Amino acid sequence: QVRLVESGGGLVQAGGSLRLSCAASGIRIRLNTMNWYRRAPEKQRELVAAITSDASTNYADSVKGRFTISRDNAKNTVYLQMNRLKPEDTAVYYCNYQSRPGNDYWGQGTQVTVSS
Repeated sequence: QVRLVESGGGLVQAGGSLRLSCAASGIRIRLNTMNWYRRAPEKQRELVAAITSDASTNYADSVKGRFTISRDNAKNTVYLQMNRLKPEDTAVYYCNYQSRPGNDYWGQGTQVTVSS
């Protein structure tokens, strides 16, 4: 059974940093693509960052140069380091794994609030 548990959200001032964690069980993250999504109030869910099995990374244009996705295979945990945070980064952030198209697993989400 796949389980994803996020942590690390909180309230931070603009320009600050946070690191989100996603502890996975039931899958080996090093063998799969793992994603971070976010959903801001009254906006559609957005793919923020992804890391593939060969450790290639991809980012939304809005976070390039500020966010870094990484993983610790020994801990089976994916991270999202968020620097130079902006108020528009305020959202609930979700860890995601897709075993096949249309079959997604999600964590419970962690709230990130950036004050101006």
